[in-house]
Amino acid sequence: MAVDHAEEAGAGDDAMTAQATIRTYAVAPGVRLNVRSGPGTNYGIVRVLPEGMRVPIYCQAPGTTVSGPYGTTDIWDNIDNGEYVSDAYVQTGSDGYIASRCA
Repeated sequence: MAVDHAEEAGAGDDAMTAQATIRTYAVAPGVRLNVRSGPGTNYGIVRVLPEGMRVPIYCQAPGTTVSGPYGTTDIWDNIDNGEYVSDAYVQTGSDGYIASRCA
């Protein structure tokens, strides 16, 4: 019984470690950012991020070119399933891709 309990605790620890290693990036200060259903301004807005948010970037895709506080780019960041924001509003520290391309 103690062995089963130790295995369960280990599995939970792995899940916590995986969550803790997800890197997030700051959205430009003072911006309420539109989140769209695809990588472009032609996709519908699914929600709006409040000021001061940080977002994960799971993958990136080319799309509509947008100008923002961090330059002009056609890179869109996938921040959740079916949710994209323009990389021009996310402080990644790079003008190029920092994550794999979305499939």
